[in-house]
Amino acid sequence: MREEFRKAWPIPEDLPPVGRVTEMAAPGPAGDVPVRVYTPDGDGPFPALVWYHGGGWTVGSIDENEYACRTLCAGAEAVVVSADYRLAPENPFPAAADDCYAVLQWVHDSGKDIGVDPTRIAVGGESAGGNLAAVTALRARDQGGPAIAWQLLVSPVLGHPDDGRASYRDFAEGYFLNKSAMDWFFTTYPKSPADLDDPYLLPLRAADLSRLPPALVLGAEYDVLRDEGEDYARALREAGGQAEAVRMPGLIHGFFGLLSTELPPAADAHRRAIEELRAAFAGSV
Repeated sequence: MREEFRKAWPIPEDLPPVGRVTEMAAPGPAGDVPVRVYTPDGDGPFPALVWYHGGGWTVGSIDENEYACRTLCAGAEAVVVSADYRLAPENPFPAAADDCYAVLQWVHDSGKDIGVDPTRIAVGGESAGGNLAAVTALRARDQGGPAIAWQLLVSPVLGHPDDGRASYRDFAEGYFLNKSAMDWFFTTYPKSPADLDDPYLLPLRAADLSRLPPALVLGAEYDVLRDEGEDYARALREAGGQAEAVRMPGLIHGFFGLLSTELPPAADAHRRAIEELRAAFAGSV
């Protein structure tokens, strides 16, 4: 299935230029985590965005976000570190979350070696990657980890398909990502039903959402995950944080990374993310 996914979504040929792209590895809890490091032109140190790809924690790879990562790198003049975390079902929860947190720590601790200013780090991701970005921010707060300047959560998985949100009902079929696929992902990633109560799997289960980094939540109008992203932004604000939810009209799941070269309006989402990423980094100097 993973090979079929890669063949269905090859790396585009016409890619935005960046200064350089380097294949590296970050030490993780079960061995090295492959990372792809995109560095902009110019002299560092640069701010950094740690990026997590989607795929329901089960499929996908750093290749699927090649275009988006290059766009963010060049536009925000930031190093983008894309993490190729372990996948389920071979590596169930919390393997992916553990790898993603380890990559954040590596970027912070080894930042000078890759041209990164360790005081200006953001996290982001799409779909399951948005989930992992939100989880990484929670863990950094709870475990005294690196300070995170900002979160970019694109169509994030934050709740469960059976939570009763209207977007799961309205877009259950026919809009690229469907409910049955999400149901299947939730049979592969958790080890047991008890994991569903863990906020490091589903951040909307967290009892405390205070003291988290500012967030931009980008969602597609026609997406089963739309409502939980908007609910999470609301919950962050109610907890005293800064969060904005933007519903991208006419778009479907995967618009930011996976389908960005096939959906021209994705460029508007990229521009919005770049503007806010630059502002967040400027404010954290």
